[in-house]
Amino acid sequence: MQQKNNENLNQITLSGQKLEEKSEYIIDYISGQKIKALPEEIDAVQIFSKRLVEEFGYPRAHIQTKPQFRIKASPSGDELYSIDIAVFSNDKKTYNNLFMIVECKRKNRLEGLNQLQIYLGLSSAQIGVWFNGQEHIYLQKILNKEGSIIYRELPNIPTFGQRIEDIGKFKRKDLKPPINLKATFRDIRNHLAGMTTGITRDETLAQEIINLLFCKIYDEINTAPNEQVKFRAGVDEPPEQINQRIIELFEKNVKIDYSDVFDKKDVILLDKDSIRYVVGELQNYCITEAQREAIGDAFEVFIGPALRGAEGQFFTPRNVVKMIVDVLDPSPRDFIIDPACGTGGFLIVAIEHIWKKLEEEGKRKNWSSEILAIQKREIASKYFRGIDKDSFLAKVTKAYMAIVGDGRGGIFCENSLKNPKEWSNSAQEKIQLNKFEIVITNPPHGAKIPVKGEEILEQYNLSKVWKKDKTKNDWFMTNKIRSQQSPQVLFLERCLQLLKPGGRMAIILPESLLGNPSHGYVVTYLRKNAKIIGLVSMPEELFQPHTHNKTCVLFVQKEVQKNDDIMFMSIVKWCGHDSRGNPIPYDEIPLVSSIYHSLYPSSEKNIKDYNRLGFIISISDFKNNILIPKYYNPDIEHGLNELSQSHDLVTVQNLIDKKIISIGTGVEIGKLSYGTGTVPFIRTSDISNWELKIDPKHGINEEIYQKYSKKTSVKENDILLVRDGSYLIGTSCMITKYDTKILFQSHIYRLRVLKPEILSPFLLFALLNTPIVKMQIRAKQFTQDIIDTLGGRITEIILPIPKENNQRDKISYETKRIVTERSELRQKAKKILIEIASIGKLSEEEEELSTNL
Repeated sequence: MQQKNNENLNQITLSGQKLEEKSEYIIDYISGQKIKALPEEIDAVQIFSKRLVEEFGYPRAHIQTKPQFRIKASPSGDELYSIDIAVFSNDKKTYNNLFMIVECKRKNRLEGLNQLQIYLGLSSAQIGVWFNGQEHIYLQKILNKEGSIIYRELPNIPTFGQRIEDIGKFKRKDLKPPINLKATFRDIRNHLAGMTTGITRDETLAQEIINLLFCKIYDEINTAPNEQVKFRAGVDEPPEQINQRIIELFEKNVKIDYSDVFDKKDVILLDKDSIRYVVGELQNYCITEAQREAIGDAFEVFIGPALRGAEGQFFTPRNVVKMIVDVLDPSPRDFIIDPACGTGGFLIVAIEHIWKKLEEEGKRKNWSSEILAIQKREIASKYFRGIDKDSFLAKVTKAYMAIVGDGRGGIFCENSLKNPKEWSNSAQEKIQLNKFEIVITNPPHGAKIPVKGEEILEQYNLSKVWKKDKTKNDWFMTNKIRSQQSPQVLFLERCLQLLKPGGRMAIILPESLLGNPSHGYVVTYLRKNAKIIGLVSMPEELFQPHTHNKTCVLFVQKEVQKNDDIMFMSIVKWCGHDSRGNPIPYDEIPLVSSIYHSLYPSSEKNIKDYNRLGFIISISDFKNNILIPKYYNPDIEHGLNELSQSHDLVTVQNLIDKKIISIGTGVEIGKLSYGTGTVPFIRTSDISNWELKIDPKHGINEEIYQKYSKKTSVKENDILLVRDGSYLIGTSCMITKYDTKILFQSHIYRLRVLKPEILSPFLLFALLNTPIVKMQIRAKQFTQDIIDTLGGRITEIILPIPKENNQRDKISYETKRIVTERSELRQKAKKILIEIASIGKLSEEEEELSTNL
C-alpha cells in the first residue's frame, strides 16, 4: 500500500512542477502544443475543449484547436477565418467533414451570435457554439426547402454519436458526472440575470435554482437505469411542454413527498424559456455523482462570497468531504452531527458511506431489498443531526437529506454556539452534549465575524483570557472572559462538548490557529482535552477564488492524550482546481485516506516509508505547541539524514550561543520618508538571491539615515534575509563594499559573522541558499495577521556545514568570487547609465549618487 502511495505521490509531484512554474504559456488540451496563456484560452477554449471530450464524449482525434482550422470568407476569396475549436464527424478533419464550430473570441453575446452565424453560413458545419467562459449559445443551422438558411437555438449540443433530434432523450444510465459544475452554474447565472424578466436578484435566482436542482436530484434517485428521465429538454420540444413536466415534478413529487420541507406556497417562478435553458444545461449530468457538492457550488455562484463569505461560510469541496468521512470511517449506528451543516454536504457523504456498509451487512444477512430500505431510512432518521443558524441553508439541508434518504427530522435552524437550553424543544430533544460518536464540520472562519455577548462566551474555556507562563513555556487560563472570540475557536470547543467519551471529530480550521504563537493557548487546551489523531494541511487554493485562507483538517478523539501516542500528518499540495476555481488534473486529496489507514494507528516508525502525503510523528515530538504538518515535513528529515555523514548539522541558535554569528532586524521609517534623499532604503522586494537591487525612488535623506543607522548599521559581508512576506521569505543577499550606507526594513534579518576564522560569511551565505535550508525556512514560516513570517524560528534552522576543510574553502571561494564579480558588473552598468544620461562630466550630485549606488 505504502509503495503504491509513494508512486502516486511521485507522479503527481513531478507533473505538478509544471503548475508551479510562473509561465506565460499553457499546454493546449487537444493538441498538446505549448500556447500563449491568453484569457480566452484559459477561460473558454481550454474549458470547452475538455467538456467536449470528457462530458460529451467526442474523441480528441475528431477535434482541432492548434493549428486552428480555417474557413474561407467566400468561395473565391483569399481571406480566411480561424476557428477556435473545430469538431469533425471523423478523424479526417476535412472541410466537408466539419460538424461543429466553437467560437470563443467574442465576449459580447450579440457579437458572438453574429460571428457564429457568419461562420456557420460559410462552412459545412451543422452546429455552432459561442462560449466566452461565462455564458453560451448553442445554435443549429437548418437549410430549408427554398435553399435559405435559418438558425435555431438548442437546449444543448449532441453527445458524440447522438442525433441532433435525440438531444434530451436520456435514460438514467446515460447521465455523466459533471466536470466543472461551477462553470455550468456561472453560465446559468449570467444567462438568467440578463434574460429573465422579473427575477434579477441573485438570492431569488438561487432559490429558483435550488428548487430545480431538487427536481433534478429527485428524478435521478427515483428513475431506474433504463427509464427515461423527466428532467430533460428535447430539441423539438416546445418550452411549454418542458415547463409543464418540470412544474409537475416539483408540485406532485418533490413538494408532496417532502411536504414538511417545502411549503405549499413554494413555487417555481422562472418563465418557460428560462426553465428550458436551465434544464438543457443540466440534463446531461448526473448531479448525485458530482465530484463537488452541487448545492454548495450553486450557492457559491449565485449568492457569492459577498453574502456567504461575509459570514465566513465557504462550502467544502466534495473531495475533501469524502476524504474526511473515509478517514473517520463511521459505522451504521454511530450518532453523527454537523453543527455548521450549511447545505448538508458532510451529512450526505456520511450517509452514502454508511449505506455501503449497510448493503454489505445486508448481503451477509441475506436481507431483502425492503428490509435494506427500512434499515437505511431508520439509520438516516435516527442517527444523523445537523444545525445551521441560516434558515434557508437549514431548509436546503432538510430537503437534501429528505430526497437522498430521509433524516430531515434531525436538521434544525439554531445557533450552535448558544447555550443548548435556548434551542427549540425539538432540537434539545434530539441534540445533547456528550452524545455523538462522530462530529464533522467546517465552521465559519474569520476574525471579522467575532462572537460577542457574555451569555454565549461564558460557556467556553476558550473564551477566557489565557496567559503564557514563560518559565514553563506553557499557557494557563484565567477567570476573565474576553469581550469577543473568533467563531472557529468556539466551534472547536463546542464540537468537543458534543462528542461522547471516545468519540471522534474532524473539523476544518485556519492553519494559523494551530501554528501562530499567539494562539498557543488553543493548542494547549486541545492537547489537554483530546487525543490528536491527525492533521492534514490543505493547499491555499482549496477555497479560492473566494478566500485565501489556508486551512487544515484536524482529527481528534475525546480521550486523554499520552506522551507515547502518535498522530498522522499529511501535506497536500494539489486539490483538483486552481486559484480561479477551474479544474486541474492534479488532486492528491483522494490519496490521503488510504495512506492514513495504512499508517495509523501503527506505532512502527521507519522514515524511509514516509513522504509528505502521509507520515507519523510522536506526540512527544511536538515543539512549541505547533500543529502545522509542514513544520514536521519528513522530506526535511530525509534530506538532513542523508547529509549527516558528510556534514556537521548545526543550528543557527548554536552559532548564536557560541557568538559565531549575530542576528538583527531593520526599522520602519514611514512612506513619507521615501524619496527624500539618495541614501537607499532597502525593502523586501529589493532583495533577490545573491543581489541587492536598489530602487532610487525609496531613497532617504541624511537626517533619517543618521537617526537609525546605529540600530540598523551594516558592514561589508553582512547578509540580509527576508523574514516576512510570502514567497520572498528566505530570499537573501550579501552586502558588498558598495552597499554599506543603507537602511533596511524591519521585515528583514541582518546576519553578521562575528568569527570569520571559524565560519566564513560566504560559506554561511551559500548554506542559506541550499535546498535543504530553503525547505526548512518554508516549513517554519506561519501566518501572522495577513502576512507570512519566519518570526523567531530562524534560530531553529539546521545548517549542513561540510566536514571537509577543502570543501568549505572551495564553497567560500566560489561564492565570494560570484558575489564580487556580480557587484562589480552592477557598478559598471550603473556608471554607464549615469554617463549616458549626463553626456559628459558628472556633476557633484551625480558623483555622490554614483558612489551610493
